[in-house]
Amino acid sequence: MSNNDFENAATPVKKEGWEREVLEKLAFASLREQRARRRWGIFFKLTVIGLIVFGVWLGMNYEGSDTQTVGAHTALVKINGAIESEGNGSAGVVVPALDNAFAADDSVGVILRINSPGGSPVQAGIINDEIARLRKEYPNKPLYVVVDEMCASGGYYIAAAADKIYVNKASIVGSIGVLMDGFGFTGLMDKVGVERRLLTAGENKGFLDPFSPMSATQKGYAQTMLAEIHQQFIDVVRKGRGARLKETPETFSGLFWSGSKAVEMGLADGYGTVDSVARDVLKQEDIVDYTKSEGLPERVLKKFGVAMGAGVVQSLANDIKPSLR
Repeated sequence: MSNNDFENAATPVKKEGWEREVLEKLAFASLREQRARRRWGIFFKLTVIGLIVFGVWLGMNYEGSDTQTVGAHTALVKINGAIESEGNGSAGVVVPALDNAFAADDSVGVILRINSPGGSPVQAGIINDEIARLRKEYPNKPLYVVVDEMCASGGYYIAAAADKIYVNKASIVGSIGVLMDGFGFTGLMDKVGVERRLLTAGENKGFLDPFSPMSATQKGYAQTMLAEIHQQFIDVVRKGRGARLKETPETFSGLFWSGSKAVEMGLADGYGTVDSVARDVLKQEDIVDYTKSEGLPERVLKKFGVAMGAGVVQSLANDIKPSLR
C-alpha cells in the first residue's frame, strides 16, 4: 500500500474521533451549565424563602410601645399549660405581661385566665408574689382569675393571689399538694446483671439517683422538704382566700374538685368567663391581650421537633425536683 493510500484510509478515522471528542466536550459543557443553573436557582429560591421567613418573623415579633393609648379597656393575661421555667407558663413570660397590664394607664382591671395543671413551685411562687406586689402598687385595679379547663396545683397557687376567682361549673380546681416523682431500677438491674458504678464526694450526693437504692434517711429528708413546700402552699391559699375558705381536712390533701364544688368550698367565688367578667364585673367589654406571644421561630422549631431533645432533658430534670401538680 502506498503512502497516499495509507493517509486516505486513516483520515476518516481521525475525523470521526475528532467529532466524537467535540460532541463529548459540548455535552459535558451543557451538563456543567445545567448544574450551575440549578445550583443558582436553588440559592435564589432559598434566599427568597429566607427573606420571606425573616419578614414574617419581624412582623409576628413586633411589639408596639407599652405606653400606647388604646382607650379604656380590660387587660387580659393568659397562662396556658404547665408552669415551668421555660415556656408560656414561666415567670419570665407571665410577670412582664402582668406588669404591662397593670401599668397601662387605660386598663381598668386585669383578668388572668388560667388553664394549667400546675408545675414548678418556684415559678408559681414568683408569679404569686408579683401579683401581691402589683395589687399593692395599683390598689384601684383589681385582678380577677378566670379558670378555663383546669386550675390545679401550681395554677391554683397563682390564682390564690387574685381578688376573686371565677370558674366554669365543670372546671377542675384544687390539687393543693406537692409531689416529687421518679423511677427506681435497682431490682431490674439485679435481674439483668448490671452493676451501677456511682462515685460521689458527699454521702448524699447521689440522692434520688434512680439506679441506686433510697435509704430511709434520704426518704425522710425528701418528705420533710415536701412538707415544708406544702405548708408554704397552704399559707398562700389561706392568706389569699381568707374568710371565704371553708376549710376541711380534705382541702389541702391534694384532691381536686369541679368548679361548682370549688365555689361551695370557698376555693372560688363564682361562675364566669373572660367576657362576662369584663362586661359584668369590670364594666369594660373592650379587652386587650397583654400576653407575650410565642414567636414564629419557636413555633417552627417545635413543629419540626427540634425542641424535643430539650423536652426530654427537662423531663428527666423534673424527676428530681418538687412539683405542684
